[in-house]
Amino acid sequence: MTSETGSWKPIVFADNADSAVLARAVRRGTLRRLASGIYTPDLKSSPGDVVRRHLWPIVAHDLPGAVFADRSAQSGGMPTDGALYVVHPRRRPLVLPEVTVYPRSGSGPQPGDIPLPDGLWLSSAERALLDNLAPSPASTPHRTLTRVELEAWLDRLLRQRGEEGLNLLRDNARAIAEPLRRRTQFRLLDGLVSAALATRSDVPLASPQLRASSKGQPYDTRRVEAFEELAETLLETPPDIMPDLPAYAGRRTLLPFYEAYFSNFIEGTEFTLDEAADIVFDSNVPASRPQDAHDVLGTYQIVVDPAEMATVPRTPDGLIELLRLRHATLMSARPEKNPGAFKTRANRAGATEFVAPDLVTRTLRAGFEAGKDLLDPFARAVFLMFLVAEVHPFDDGNGRISRIMMNAELASGGEIRIVIPIVYRANYLAALKGATHNRNFGALIRTLAFARRYTARVDFSSRETAEADLVRTHALDDAREAEDAGARLILP
Repeated sequence: MTSETGSWKPIVFADNADSAVLARAVRRGTLRRLASGIYTPDLKSSPGDVVRRHLWPIVAHDLPGAVFADRSAQSGGMPTDGALYVVHPRRRPLVLPEVTVYPRSGSGPQPGDIPLPDGLWLSSAERALLDNLAPSPASTPHRTLTRVELEAWLDRLLRQRGEEGLNLLRDNARAIAEPLRRRTQFRLLDGLVSAALATRSDVPLASPQLRASSKGQPYDTRRVEAFEELAETLLETPPDIMPDLPAYAGRRTLLPFYEAYFSNFIEGTEFTLDEAADIVFDSNVPASRPQDAHDVLGTYQIVVDPAEMATVPRTPDGLIELLRLRHATLMSARPEKNPGAFKTRANRAGATEFVAPDLVTRTLRAGFEAGKDLLDPFARAVFLMFLVAEVHPFDDGNGRISRIMMNAELASGGEIRIVIPIVYRANYLAALKGATHNRNFGALIRTLAFARRYTARVDFSSRETAEADLVRTHALDDAREAEDAGARLILP
């Protein structure tokens, strides 16, 4: 309840307030109407944003006790393409700005359904799978998941819960199939679970993920979906052609040195340029940091070799072999990091957990196949870098290997390579994080494209010319100090 002198709640329902008070508030501009019987005092946000922020209380008011079901159960009770699907006796849709809630008849909460705030419910995974195996009605053709979407979800559940968890899900589905009148759907689900667990081979499967799992060859489906989306984005992006012309070969003389130096600096292996030059050119390995020195030297030995950098993978097997060989060279001074061997323990960085060890090889294979149609060297460079960084196949050295793979694609295509200067490290890592968590691939592409334009303009013919350009453009500045000072990487 509210009064003319009191403050309004974020969402005001007509049946909770005096109609005359509401009418005056609307005329005065202190309230605005969102939908029939629904108002808000938020006059700044778009109506769609207001609805999305307060969607569940609105649904709970107009459809009390609703169960998020069908496609909306898989999305956690969030709208998909502006539609939210629920089980509720109400017959007509609830039309809101940018969201329409579609009710259907059906059973109320079942064992395993999840209670939500405001008296709402979320269908359990087993109930949602049964419901999504039923055909969508003509009035709401997208209410249920497609067969491919459902099988991909089932495969993710297998990865998350394991075989025992998937068997338990099937048992729970069996228990609720009768009260839900989903006996036919349970038989379908039973067959899909058996196929996923490789106990039946006669069940036709629509999704490549579940087919791989049924053959004992699972991969990280979420990552492969991201690789497919990145490949599609790159195919739709105009080619970024930047040839490394022979006439300018002299300007690239020391590029491999700075490439190795900056690539290691990104990973926290910090030397001064003079120290790094002593290591690379004079074999002066500091006694206090021999392994760090060999990391720089190992990187340099790879990127300075024209034949090595002209070698790129053409097949999934070629990718795996090349990764192992290059990692063995890079990490030769760190036997505890298992040079050339894929990881056997999970690894993570902050909130990012990378591909599980038992899925590494198959995820690399599936990921490589996702990018097989990319022909432009820059597009392939971006793709290979993200593929390796996202899988993180080794115990250590993954970032350096990913950038080596990136620049090999460019070098083999006769194009300018990419270095990531110290001051640009935060930009690069933020773009990677955005691609990982939000699939913001456009920002990653733009970040690497700018770094390449920068690399092309630096004169790497000598240390004097290179470092004059690096200093003048803030490339050697600490990223945080540069940000505080208002400095950023500028083109030479």
